[in-house]
Amino acid sequence: MRELLEKDRRITVVPHDFRNANKGTITEVSPEGFTVELDYDSVGMLKHNYCEFYTQTKYGTLFFTSYPKEIQDRVIRVASPAKHKFLQRRQYRRIKYMHELDLTTADTAHKITTLDISAGGMKFKTRENINIEGEYTIVLPLSEIQSVECRFSPIRIEKNNDGSYTLSGRFIFNSNIDKMTLIQYCTKRSIEIDNK
Repeated sequence: MRELLEKDRRITVVPHDFRNANKGTITEVSPEGFTVELDYDSVGMLKHNYCEFYTQTKYGTLFFTSYPKEIQDRVIRVASPAKHKFLQRRQYRRIKYMHELDLTTADTAHKITTLDISAGGMKFKTRENINIEGEYTIVLPLSEIQSVECRFSPIRIEKNNDGSYTLSGRFIFNSNIDKMTLIQYCTKRSIEIDNK
């Protein structure tokens, strides 16, 4: 694990309450663990309470859980994790996500059927002609009580044999909390799928 965590690497820390997600820079790595200097105060983090960690490596997105052994202002000393996994080589894990949703602008609503999503964007089918130069708003339901609203910018469009269109593009988030919520949702769903 030590060879995957390097000094000066950026890392995302998500405590039990994901609304307190934080980012920081790894300042020290040792056999016992590593030290992170957080960008913001360590709100919501408790000693010996597990958090989720995400960081980019040359092998893909590294994901693991561990706990702070010490917390001092914005500096946390984290225990070396027992195990880790790579989510995949692309920056965000893509998962199957089938929903009938509305893609909206100020004056138009397009009916779409989502195919898959990641924290970076989504792919969907539609029978409507959507302007690839536009920017749209979409609400993504994640559970009966939770959803994320973000903007969507199309990147690629293909016309299918049946006359429908398949579009893919990227999300633009209104807040980091929304982005972290979607990262956490996709990660948990991908782990559930892998463990089936």
